[in-house]
Amino acid sequence: MIFNYDVVVVGAGHAGCEAAAVAANLGARTCLITMDMNKIAQMSCNPAIGGIAKGQIVREIDALGGYTGIVTDRCSLQFRMLNLSKGPAVWSPRSQCDRAKFIWTWREILENTPNLQIWQDQVRELIIENQEVQGLKTYYGAEFRAQCVIITAGTFLNGLMHIGRVMIPGGRCAELPALELTESITKHGIRAGRMKTGTPVRIDKRSVDFSLMEKQDGDHDFHKFSYLPTERTSVSERNNLPCWICYTNTDVHEVLRSGLPDSPLYNGQIQSIGPRYCPSIETKLHTFPDKDEHMLFLEPEGETTNEMYLNGFSSSLPLDIQLTALRKIPAFKHLEVYRPGYAIEYDFFDPTQLTHSLESKVVKNLFFAGQVNGTTGYEEAAGQGVIAGINAAINCNKTLNGGEPFTLGRNEAYIGVLIDDLVTKGVDEPYRMFTSRAEYRILLRQDDADMRLTERSYQLGLASEERHQLMLTKKEKINAITTFVGNFSLKPSLINPALETLGTTPLRQGCKLEELLGRPQININNIAPHIEPFRKELNHILGDDPRREEIIEAAEIQIKYKGYIYREQQMADKMVRLGEHQDCRQVRLPQHDPNLH
Repeated sequence: MIFNYDVVVVGAGHAGCEAAAVAANLGARTCLITMDMNKIAQMSCNPAIGGIAKGQIVREIDALGGYTGIVTDRCSLQFRMLNLSKGPAVWSPRSQCDRAKFIWTWREILENTPNLQIWQDQVRELIIENQEVQGLKTYYGAEFRAQCVIITAGTFLNGLMHIGRVMIPGGRCAELPALELTESITKHGIRAGRMKTGTPVRIDKRSVDFSLMEKQDGDHDFHKFSYLPTERTSVSERNNLPCWICYTNTDVHEVLRSGLPDSPLYNGQIQSIGPRYCPSIETKLHTFPDKDEHMLFLEPEGETTNEMYLNGFSSSLPLDIQLTALRKIPAFKHLEVYRPGYAIEYDFFDPTQLTHSLESKVVKNLFFAGQVNGTTGYEEAAGQGVIAGINAAINCNKTLNGGEPFTLGRNEAYIGVLIDDLVTKGVDEPYRMFTSRAEYRILLRQDDADMRLTERSYQLGLASEERHQLMLTKKEKINAITTFVGNFSLKPSLINPALETLGTTPLRQGCKLEELLGRPQININNIAPHIEPFRKELNHILGDDPRREEIIEAAEIQIKYKGYIYREQQMADKMVRLGEHQDCRQVRLPQHDPNLH
């Protein structure tokens, strides 16, 4: 049987879900093909979204009109803003999520998206004629004809799992690998390679002695992922389940070392390269032989399940070694587990054969997004999915974006940095995003992703009118606050008593409120009660806006870091001008001093 669509997306992981939703929302008749509809947007490893630089990507996805941030807010078990002790350029949101709820929330969104159909099946081969994709064939015998195909197969392409010397074909635990698809692609001149990643043991919390662990609570404030007020999750609605911290010890290490001869990483069983920034526990022992302990985080998998995730203990060692070693940790003396950790090898495709729109340079209208491009992480995958979905829709409807590819530059978004790194430098290990990869990261903060990207998404037709208006009113209110503090003058005699109370040096002469807010001890919330005109102006500007604290924070960052922001914007603008003879938004910017902020 033959089905006809504009866009077909292969794989319903985080890249596939975003790609399918975006393409459908832009009017393309879209089909999302997945092996298992009950595993849509499965969190194969840690059930958490965000983290250093990854959180910024999720906020960019949200600003563009994607769904990862919305789903995360609805499924959050614990939210934390990381790096608050540092400058705002590296503040990064992170949320522990309910794994099962995350799947069903995504599925509900996709099933109710106009122009989008889901088909449960496995893709066998692509149909390519004259180096242009025409569709694909499945194992059920169905044929899908499409103008564009997006490959987002994750770790399933010829996936092979390792637990000690045991090898099991699979895309992830208890799921079949995707066979034949890689070969149907590479025969047309697209280069492929092999990578490795891993996941840790899953623990039954009933067997854990939490009195011997350090409790880690989440934040209790206004922060979240989505910029939409309708998605605001109050503290009472968010479950705020704690995470827990413990440490390995020398006894643990001794047991682990005894198992190294059977480790696939060291006995030659695994030849591919793993992620340097998320090493297995055996790699930690090898890399840091003098270290007596390593920190582990025990994190919830859901609101009602007893299953917990042991962050920091990714391993492919034999099952008995994993369990014996863990029981040497006092809190795990009577440990019971649901399943062991394992490593997995899988195929990826050389991303230097892609354009910045994520379309193949070799096969027309064929797009790749996610781990198939050599990345690691849900967030990196989802960000690529948005860009691939947008550009597939453009290829099907040349009235979108004037028919021009939709790309993001390194000075516009972390997503732009990610894709530029992939397509210009390629990968020799699973790619993970960090704030240090962004030369102008103070321009790419988590608080201003909506200011950077909503307008572009709205002009494309992706961001809704509601989202656009919310951004405009937020921008107006931020500007009103910054204008007021820049013009309002303070007299020492009136403000000095408050400054002494707040632990900062009294004024010797008058100054603008903006200058006072530049002090680290002073912020808008603690100084406004002492300046009646400012307090009244804030109430006038903000009214009953549910985003009050979000707007205040964004305004305060602009005030405190005004000089840094201005300088980096000038440098970025200069690079754009110098690169106007090329695609200026893809200009390689000079490395920025990582210690500046």
